[in-house]
Amino acid sequence: MAVTDKIYIKNHRQLASQLETSFPKGAFKGATLDILFSGEGLSKLDDATRDRVLDFAEDFMDCDCQASPHCGCPERKFVRYLLELREQGLGPDAIVDVMGDDYMLYAYPGDILSFLDSSVRTLEAAEALADVDGQDDAAREVRALKQGLVR
Repeated sequence: MAVTDKIYIKNHRQLASQLETSFPKGAFKGATLDILFSGEGLSKLDDATRDRVLDFAEDFMDCDCQASPHCGCPERKFVRYLLELREQGLGPDAIVDVMGDDYMLYAYPGDILSFLDSSVRTLEAAEALADVDGQDDAAREVRALKQGLVR
């Protein structure tokens, strides 16, 4: 299961009530993305909530794909966001706090830890493959990426 399947909307009930519609708690579920992407009802949100929802849409849903927002770009951008937070030295608890502050999202710190661990294991495998294949530059690049996550 992808980490984006474990990212949820904070204050989901309040948001659904303000929008006068129901939608899944998962931030990257199709119906949730449709509601955020369409922009309908955003005028019903209080200013602070609207700003965070618009920030989310701008930061993760801005792409030129015909299938947008169901093209996978929002999920890829969010994974990049999580990895960047880790590279800044934040641990799972701090990452959860930051994404809550930035976008009104939450996740369980254990799910974030599992994602980060899986990311490191994937980079270790890529590094080993590059070494075996004699791709020294690629191995060095992957090793540097891995060190950014391992701190």
